[in-house]
Amino acid sequence: MLSKRENFLETLKKNGKPDRLVKQYEAIGFVFGNPVTSYVRGTAFPGMPPKKDRWGTVSIWPEGTPGAMPHITPETKVIPDISCWRDFTKVPDLIANCDAEECWLPYLENQAKVGREGKIITALAPTGVFERLHYLMGFEDTFINLYEEPEAMQDLCEAIGEYRLKGFKLMVEHSHPELMLSHDDWGDKRNLFMPPELWREFIKPQYEKAYNYLHEQGVIILHHSDSFLEPIIEDMIDLHIDIWQGVLPQNDIVKLQEQIDGRMALMGGIDAAIVDRPDSTEEEIRTEVRRACDTYSPGGNFIPCITYGMPGTIYKENNAIIDDEIDRFNAEHFGIK
Repeated sequence: MLSKRENFLETLKKNGKPDRLVKQYEAIGFVFGNPVTSYVRGTAFPGMPPKKDRWGTVSIWPEGTPGAMPHITPETKVIPDISCWRDFTKVPDLIANCDAEECWLPYLENQAKVGREGKIITALAPTGVFERLHYLMGFEDTFINLYEEPEAMQDLCEAIGEYRLKGFKLMVEHSHPELMLSHDDWGDKRNLFMPPELWREFIKPQYEKAYNYLHEQGVIILHHSDSFLEPIIEDMIDLHIDIWQGVLPQNDIVKLQEQIDGRMALMGGIDAAIVDRPDSTEEEIRTEVRRACDTYSPGGNFIPCITYGMPGTIYKENNAIIDDEIDRFNAEHFGIK
């Protein structure tokens, strides 16, 4: 029987030989306390009051939701006029504030503890390029500005992209993670947030720089986007994304598996609207998990998982049922408990 780590790595390979399905995030060893994220965002927690980050964005985390989200009102909007965006926000200086060896020591201690567990050492990089745009000005202004102020938006995108690249370099140079979990939601359940051509013009170039760097450093790239992304699947492969985490079942996952042919793993497939409600029944949860495992496991390079960008359901007891059903599937199909 392969270890969780070995099984995970085999699942990523084209023509790999995993001996069972990976159970959600079981092989991923998250290391918390990253100096880059801590400097920019501070500590977030459910029920926290409105909190401002280094970009000036105000975020809230209501109880019963998966994570912190921007709280944008006429009073809290950071960039009211994109044509002079530098007058309203400053790009956090990561090199000046996050490059000293001493600020990484607590993080490296946490990493050593995770390493002893035998899991994949994983760094976190929340709030990607598109997310940062709408954090700063809201969705409506973001879309309007992409069409009406393309030069200013390109300038802001490049500034955010360079900031992200600097963050990745600091993480890699100081802590040498094996895997980077990078967040950026690019669509909703049915569509991309913007036409593919616009995404390729403004968003993709920033990831070409950042993800090329990670790929060259041998870091596994796990990109979270719980979205409908079929139109840009080949672009994601071009960006060296090793795992698309958050793949919603609204995507034609079976078709995508045939198209991808082992060039990128898919992690998700379990519909949160079914398995993570306060009234979700055990039977509903097990049926949905079994559907995902039965439907997508034959295509290979698939990890059954909730589509959230971190482990755990909102209603915690539901996650235990999801895990147990994956265990049952593995016992029945691979003889492994």
